[in-house]
Amino acid sequence: MALNTPTLQATNREQHGSRYAKRLRSSGKLPAVLYGHGTKPMSLTLDAKETITTLKHGAHVVKLVIEGGSTETCLVKDLQFGWLGDDVIHVDLARVDLDEVVTVKVRLMFVGQPESAKKPGAVLTHDVTELEIECKVRDIPEEIRVDLANVQADVYTVAEFKLPEGLKAITDPHSALSRVVIIAEEVVAEAVAPTGATEPEVLTAKKDKDGEAAAAAPGAKAAAPTKEAKKG
Repeated sequence: MALNTPTLQATNREQHGSRYAKRLRSSGKLPAVLYGHGTKPMSLTLDAKETITTLKHGAHVVKLVIEGGSTETCLVKDLQFGWLGDDVIHVDLARVDLDEVVTVKVRLMFVGQPESAKKPGAVLTHDVTELEIECKVRDIPEEIRVDLANVQADVYTVAEFKLPEGLKAITDPHSALSRVVIIAEEVVAEAVAPTGATEPEVLTAKKDKDGEAAAAAPGAKAAAPTKEAKKG
């Protein structure tokens, strides 16, 4: 696998400390440390824009040209991010040989979709977005392509994925590269009135022939009997 190694310019850095590093970043520079192969670590300064652009393109190995010094082939070992997690504030680099075997994490690029993902209500998810692999420095890819077009199962694991020659997966083989989940459509039943329900009966007072209510109001005293009633 061909490796196109980008080149970065570096200068020696004598001063240290968080305040000095902050001033460097404000001026468009990026603090870095180079170590490895039994040599004393070197404090360096890189161009921030150039370095971050290189890293965003997936580069794991760079050729470091140190001002007034040597040219080193380096592996990007670690990135330190700001407290918001969205900007690189420090880079650790390690000297390597192209035939040296290293362990790195490489991002995955998914293409296609499994047959089961085409069913109604199916949702395709990716549990793993990068793969930890072991390989020679010269074989490190910028990204690994995962074609899901011919996958039949709902779950596609690392163990089932065939890596390019020279690459060995270190990530847990049971980890799912892709997963298809069927989301059942929720049916909301409309509220229906109970069958056989009747309207409540409304009682109205009967009225006599003159239109007055026959029933006396609650608490009213009964009328005294008339003379005719006494005679009877």
